[in-house]
Formats: sequence, structure tokens, C-alpha cells
Amino acid sequence: MNPVKVTPETIRGMKAGRRRIAALTAYDYPMARLLDEAGIPILLVGDSLGMVVLGYPDTTHVTLAEMEHHVRAVARANPSALIVGDLPYHSYSTTTQAVASAQRLVTAGAEAVKAEGGREILPQIRAIQAVGIPFMGHLGMLPQHVLEEGGKYRIKGKDEAGRARLLDDSAALAEAGVFAVVLELVTPPVAKEITAQFPFATIGIGSGPDCDGQILVTHDLTGAFPWFTPKFVQPKLHVGEDVRRAVREWADGL
Repeated sequence: MNPVKVTPETIRGMKAGRRRIAALTAYDYPMARLLDEAGIPILLVGDSLGMVVLGYPDTTHVTLAEMEHHVRAVARANPSALIVGDLPYHSYSTTTQAVASAQRLVTAGAEAVKAEGGREILPQIRAIQAVGIPFMGHLGMLPQHVLEEGGKYRIKGKDEAGRARLLDDSAALAEAGVFAVVLELVTPPVAKEITAQFPFATIGIGSGPDCDGQILVTHDLTGAFPWFTPKFVQPKLHVGEDVRRAVREWADGL
């Protein structure tokens, strides 16, 4: 467990001090406690819970009410880690809606919010921060837009146009003063360039080793969702297999 409460300023300081930043997803009370006891500084209540907890085919089905429910569960662990809540699909289409949605997550226990996009959501980011809510960005592959891309999760920044778009969006987020940005499936050279050029902490997922930190879905790291594992993940445990074995052994012994 971290000895003091982690804040957005803590994360900024970790980047400035070249300290690696570990982040993992948490969707419930026991996992939040375990990850916090392990010293993870950022717990993301991610809309990835749609797939690994709720059984949806993608994140676009997750509602704000569902996000509130899981943020509350994580917040009950009272972690030293910074709790970041994802703003789900269609919950930040306007500045008014974005602020209202962010405030609902903060009321549930989030200490910062995250949303997908760059320059196109700059007004929403500014409005959220204007009411005192810290903001984490998300660039690269945007899961909430996967249906618009034919259901495929594609690597971003592979050509000059893609690189230029990522750098422009990063500049917009830096201008807005966000404290961190998740870079998902960004080609490693571009992720490295963004990390070196901008003041916010970069948290990579499938974007190479040169980000300021890394984030994974905890179910992927632990093998707790054995039916699908992203190519860039090497599970440290195989919880799904262990559960099957333990349950079989118990049932066979009745």
C-alpha cells in the first residue's frame, strides 16, 4: 500500500522524477483492496468491465449507472491509490452532459475521470476541469469507437497522417492541462515521441515500453477472463484454470 494518498499531482511528480507508473483496472471491493495493498498507484474503474464483468460484446453497452455502481464498490475499499472512473459511451457528448456525468462518478467515489478522444472533446475536458474534477485522457485505439471501425481494434500512428493526428490531439490535451493520458495500441515510436514531448504522464497499453507507465485489465494480467487474452498481454497467473480445478476437486469430493 502507498504510505500516502495518491493524487494527480503525485502522478505528475512520478513522471517528472522518471518513476515508472503502474495502473490496473478494478471493478469491485476485494480487487481494489488487493491492488492497493500491492502498491498500485492508479486504479481505473474502466468501462472494460462491460466485457470482463458484465458479458457485453464491447464497451459501448456500458451505462453511466453501471459505472457508478462499480465506482462505489471500489471506493468502499478506501484505497491510497487514485481512483479514476471511465465516462462511458455517449455520456459526454456535450459540455453540460460531460460535467453532469463526471460529477455523478465523483459523487460515487471517483477522484478523477477519463474519456476517449482529443481535440474534438476539448470543450468537455475544459468544462470538467473547470468544476474541479481532474481529467485523464485516452488516445490511440478508442474502444468506444470500435463499431465505427468495423469492430476491429487497430494500431494507431502507423503512417504520417496517423502520427500527426496523435501529436495534434496530444497537444490539445496538454493545452487543457490533463495530468495523464492512456495511449492504447499506439505504435511504439509515436508513443515514445508523445512521452518525450508532452508534460502529462503517458500510460501505455499495447504501445511499447517507452511510456511513463503501463496499464492492463487486471483480468488479463491474472488470467481471470480465460476466453480471450490480448496479444500484448502475458498473464502472470491463470486464475480461470485454477478456479475450474478447485471447483472440480471440491465437487468430486462431495
